Amino acid sequence: MTSEQIRRWKLALGDDDMEGLGERDRRLSQALSALYDGEGKKGRGGLGASSPKVSRWLGDIREFFPTPVVQVIQKDAFERLNLKALMMEPEFLETLEPDVHLVADLISLRGAMPEKTMETARTVVDKVVADLMKRLQSKTVEKLTGAVNRSKRTHRPRHADIDWPRTIRANLRHYQKDYNTVVPETLVGFARKTRTRADLDHVLLCVDQSGSMAPSVVYASIFAAVMASLPVLSTKLVCFDTSIVDLTEDLADPVQVLFGVQLGGGTDINAALAYCETKIDRPAKTHLVLITDLYEGGDADAMLARVAALKQSGVNVIVLLALSDDGRPSYDSRHAGAIAAMDCPVFACTPDQFPDLMATALTKQDIGQWASANGIELIRGSEP
Repeated sequence: MTSEQIRRWKLALGDDDMEGLGERDRRLSQALSALYDGEGKKGRGGLGASSPKVSRWLGDIREFFPTPVVQVIQKDAFERLNLKALMMEPEFLETLEPDVHLVADLISLRGAMPEKTMETARTVVDKVVADLMKRLQSKTVEKLTGAVNRSKRTHRPRHADIDWPRTIRANLRHYQKDYNTVVPETLVGFARKTRTRADLDHVLLCVDQSGSMAPSVVYASIFAAVMASLPVLSTKLVCFDTSIVDLTEDLADPVQVLFGVQLGGGTDINAALAYCETKIDRPAKTHLVLITDLYEGGDADAMLARVAALKQSGVNVIVLLALSDDGRPSYDSRHAGAIAAMDCPVFACTPDQFPDLMATALTKQDIGQWASANGIELIRGSEP
């Protein structure tokens, strides 16, 4: 076995024998051992309840690993070593790598935070929100702008509404050979239609804010804020556990929305749907996106009956078992199958897929076909 292979095995296994490892490798091994070798090995592992020690450790893992790996290790540290108490300290909070999971932790802990820490927490949340808005906003706006009426044409379109293929065909006679281009004397574009509130599509995001759904709540809040900024949609955001909070009025400020969420507690989906019913006045124009793992703590039979009634009234009901990048979620398969049997699509979705999903829903295309084309597995219908 070569020296390089021995080195790699020592780093992978966390071997007690550091002989042959350089100073940087020793630090790398110690940083990983502090987290992953803490159980059952005397004298090994552990970060203790010391903010400076943890901060140095975070600095080490940032040096050794790229940001996505740092976020995974950081998440493991919170779960394995119960570091959440240290998040009450603003100096420690400033050292953390911001991500969706950190935002969820900050939201759940905000009631216990001192005012100084809250100021730092808001700064961290604002940074994550800004990054997510930059990543997700342009695609969402592009996909969901229903103001463009593609069935009508105009010869005085705005630049963003020019139909370039038709414009080029209409101006082929103006082709300039010397410049190898077409001079578009006549523009052909999509006509924008003025829509009253009665004409608008209504999107109602009903989001489970129990602890297991934390990343979904963060992403759903961001998307709700983006959609609320579009004058061609009417968007509402309702979050629930055993209580219900309507955050629609705060959608202009997604950071404020997130600090209005109450992560944790039980789940009463039936009560949340009952509240949503009171907010629906045009069922045929309403898309209800229920984001939950379907573990009902209230009246499950009433919940299923309410979904069936909403569907029967003309509401386009879509159930997302998760809106996150975390992989296949845990969910109540009996309830998922029962709702799928009502011809409601039930599946998990990543944030990058969500704009396409909503565009498919708003244009009344087959969501099942869309899911299949995107490699998404729909839950099969079954009797409750």
